[in-house]
Amino acid sequence: SNLNINDVLGNYSLTLIDALDTLAVMGNSSEFQKAVKLVIDTVSFDKDSTVQVFEATIRVLGSLLSAHIIITDAKQPFGDMTIKDYDNELLHMAHDLAVRLLPAFENTKTGIPYPRVNLKKGVPPDSNNETCTAGAGSLLVEFGILSRLLGDSTFEWVARRAVKALWSLRSNNTGLLGNVVNIQTGHWVGKQSGLGAGSDSFYEYLLKSYILFGEREDLEMFNDAYRSIQNHLRRGREACNEGEGDPPLYVNVNMFTGQLMNTWIDSLQAFFPGLQVLIGDVEDAICLHAFYYAIWKRYGALPERYNWQLQAPDVPFYPLRPELVESTYLLYQATKNPFYLHVGMDILQSLEKYTKAKCGYATLHHVVEKTKEDRMESFFLSETCKYLYLLFDEDNPVHKSGNRYMFTTEGHIVSVDERFRNSLWQDILPEEEDSAEKVKPTELKAANVSSNCNRVPDERRYLLPLKSNYMRQIDRMVGLI
Repeated sequence: SNLNINDVLGNYSLTLIDALDTLAVMGNSSEFQKAVKLVIDTVSFDKDSTVQVFEATIRVLGSLLSAHIIITDAKQPFGDMTIKDYDNELLHMAHDLAVRLLPAFENTKTGIPYPRVNLKKGVPPDSNNETCTAGAGSLLVEFGILSRLLGDSTFEWVARRAVKALWSLRSNNTGLLGNVVNIQTGHWVGKQSGLGAGSDSFYEYLLKSYILFGEREDLEMFNDAYRSIQNHLRRGREACNEGEGDPPLYVNVNMFTGQLMNTWIDSLQAFFPGLQVLIGDVEDAICLHAFYYAIWKRYGALPERYNWQLQAPDVPFYPLRPELVESTYLLYQATKNPFYLHVGMDILQSLEKYTKAKCGYATLHHVVEKTKEDRMESFFLSETCKYLYLLFDEDNPVHKSGNRYMFTTEGHIVSVDERFRNSLWQDILPEEEDSAEKVKPTELKAANVSSNCNRVPDERRYLLPLKSNYMRQIDRMVGLI
């Protein structure tokens, strides 16, 4: 009955793996090298463990790929992170894990994967046929990187097929997607459309896949989705910083009608201002970020669900989530406004005051009572700490790279370079459901690599400059708080 306890741990040294590139970003080469060797020497995925496909992909697969890219980077921007006699072991481990996740994509009539898989036995016989949009549609970055590093289309193909299947199921009326779908029938079990749990990273990865791979269709899907979000989820005054009415807020609605479904938002939605920064919608990002920061100021943490009508937590725990810190960091990079350094310091001091424990940092069981749980999610080291560190480290190599890096939804850092803009195969995906079973990854035809370069759009800036008056917006933030 505890929503905060789930099956992501996997019995495969999750926290150690998830934190690898945090050590590198912090410039701690000795501990990074020690941790990598520990992973290579001790971690195996040949286990009778049932794991969530989504969590295994973003936390484990993503980190292994990020660490491999850091180790093999000829420029070594973070210091000497090379491993003596390194023979692509982390890449091989990533490949092994991804192969063990592939059964989730088999025997589904839609191409949308099962939510869970046993690392040794495949999909459990009693597996649930229902999965969330974010879980099924946020695999493309990690699977795409793996495919392009290996020159094997299989992984990107299954992930992209899942995205297209979900996209084809969106409402004809609103353009919105629900949050839970049946992978066999394509029927929407959960009709709620929002920016939080069950949906969040689906939108994030449409944009980030485009940034990384340069595939125009990803950008077109994102733009269409963003328009639908603005049309049906956004409430409040039209302009962020002027006019009558309440400040902007993104609510949960029925995907088919656009009608309000409930009066709560969840803490995962705090990622959205950061995503808006990436597309240059900085003014709206500032306003939305201020809303979540106001909640943080009230409790010293973000409750998992907050009822904006009652102005009280609906689900009161805080598992050390990074989304507000992430948006704070990206807004500071976009604006260089010192206000965001104050926000970061506020968050840091709250974490120290309320969550610090003898052997780490603890989930808050209740943001009002400040009771703790004996649990520290791996994303605390992978994301929360990393974004806080980068917020205050002005001279970090990430900031000197000329927007060379992108963060995955788990905060893993990957290079934005030509390696990932070129695929060694022709992008062939079935347009209709009835042809989905006929075309298999192994049938994708090889294509001239140079020909793919011609369709890569101009580089998009990863972080974009602020467009308007700072102080008036900050004054409104303080008013909100």
